[in-house]
Amino acid sequence: MDEMIIPLFGLAAIFFIVALLYSSVGLGGASSYVPLLALAGVYYEWIPSTALMLNIAVTLIGSINYWKQGHLRMKLIGVFLLSSMPMSYLGGAIALDKEVFYLLLWVTLVFVAIRIYWKGELRLEFKLHPKSQLFVSLLLGAVLGFVSGTVGIGGGIYLVPLIILFGLGTEQEAAASGAAFILLNSMAGLVARFQRGAVSLELMLPLLLAVLAGGFLGSRLGAMRFNPLTIQKILGLVVILALLLLSRNIWFS
Repeated sequence: MDEMIIPLFGLAAIFFIVALLYSSVGLGGASSYVPLLALAGVYYEWIPSTALMLNIAVTLIGSINYWKQGHLRMKLIGVFLLSSMPMSYLGGAIALDKEVFYLLLWVTLVFVAIRIYWKGELRLEFKLHPKSQLFVSLLLGAVLGFVSGTVGIGGGIYLVPLIILFGLGTEQEAAASGAAFILLNSMAGLVARFQRGAVSLELMLPLLLAVLAGGFLGSRLGAMRFNPLTIQKILGLVVILALLLLSRNIWFS
């Protein structure tokens, strides 16, 4: 899967549409970019680097807006970042074998698919003792940070529901934490990848421009107001296709 089966201009057009759809319902859609890159046959070392750059692009404005509205609690997000940013940097600094990378990506996408299509609502909250909260937050931050640096999926898709589930914050605070978490961990992971040369600006820049253009246009189109869950489930088919492709390559090659 190291030779691109989709031309770069075609991939940029797809990214433009995905960003437009997601931004029209106020979502970033970063979890769709990694499976799209995998389906396109992008060289595996460039997949996380490109996704991390796109993560930064789609979460920067959102993080600023959440901060201005007062929903971003640094006390809440700081605990996660304490362990996640070093682990994201470590993950970006490690040169994984191709087989190990695709296996880790497969496991990550399984959890993404479960998160997208799971019909259950997180109505129950588990009240944790302050010491337990600290331990859980540090552990989650470390795991999600490492995944962010190695695979390129920022972790917000997991972190947001977990914050609500464990009663660590409100829904708005969880969303704000997720955006800031993705932004800062993506920066840490991308720095490590730049330092060891695991990037392709030729690939990254056209896709970045496509995402920015699609995100800007989608956020301006007031007529396009679909249900956010519907958009997620439709574009979640990309995750399913990537899982099928990865399964074939991991276990049947």
